[in-house]
Amino acid sequence: MSKEVNIDWNNLGFSYIKTDFRYVSKWKDGQWDDGALVEDNMLSISEASTALHYGQQCFEGLKAYRTKEGKIQLFRPDQNAKRLANSCQRLLMPVISEEKFIDACIQVVKANEHYVPPYGTGATLYLRPFIIGVGDNIGVKPAPEYLFCVFCIPVGAYYKGGITPVNYAIADYDRAAPYGTGAAKVGGNYAASLYPHELAAKAGFADCVYLDPATHTKIEEVGAANFFGITKDNKFVTPYSPSILPSITKYSLLHLAKEYLGLEAEERDVFIDNLDEFKEAGACGTAAVITPIGGIFYKDKLHVFHSETEVGPITRELYDTLSGIQFGDKKAPEGWIVEVK
Repeated sequence: MSKEVNIDWNNLGFSYIKTDFRYVSKWKDGQWDDGALVEDNMLSISEASTALHYGQQCFEGLKAYRTKEGKIQLFRPDQNAKRLANSCQRLLMPVISEEKFIDACIQVVKANEHYVPPYGTGATLYLRPFIIGVGDNIGVKPAPEYLFCVFCIPVGAYYKGGITPVNYAIADYDRAAPYGTGAAKVGGNYAASLYPHELAAKAGFADCVYLDPATHTKIEEVGAANFFGITKDNKFVTPYSPSILPSITKYSLLHLAKEYLGLEAEERDVFIDNLDEFKEAGACGTAAVITPIGGIFYKDKLHVFHSETEVGPITRELYDTLSGIQFGDKKAPEGWIVEVK
């Protein structure tokens, strides 16, 4: 598509920009319709929609990347489709097939191709698929109808001057309940995190670290991202818990740490009292890929890992490897890249 857009690609942030097309599909009478691209970015829904009253909604986040050759590629969209399906099942919403999910994402990227930032800017096209319960429903029960939508916005490189470490504090609040919806990507988890985040930010931290809700002894998540640490004997470790959101970035890093960097890699309990076992630590997710953790404030002192100002060598290598794969500069494991043609 030759259409030009007047965007300063090097100074993009992470904020809403209305692009030209989005995808909308409706579920009614037991099935999804074919879906279509539309120009209107406003949704008209019943005031009694379950999404508004009972939180029956979930979402995903993934990106389209421009390669050096000018191609556009998606990174592991099948994993986003699987996670969305799991979220839907947890909230009794109809599942979107993997094929329909990926097709919708590709349609949106192709229709808004001129918004995919140029290679070399670090910017990407962020996709936000979501499903909401709609229709006339006031009882606490699943909605009679649902909407599946995908929209996109160009977003800037998370770190303008290269990745830099930040500090975190331990939250006094829980992100999710044991056996709750922590493993589903639902809006309620994020609504619950706004207040603890504000407290951490006011205290001078980037965000807060959430401990396991049952015992408050183990690290679960870091803000809206997953935690990882590099032990002093070079193991890549990330927490395991049924209430952690299964991050696609985290599982990608687990694979790359083992297969590309030759490290031992494991998912296991990470006890907050054992921070000394790690020489490096980070938070990982779609937005930043990796945010290096300088230190964690716990029991009235800041526990510093590698450095508050310098990125650890293994963390940097993981970041360079994963972002290199996403932008097409490094060979990806089989099945990780879907080219938008």
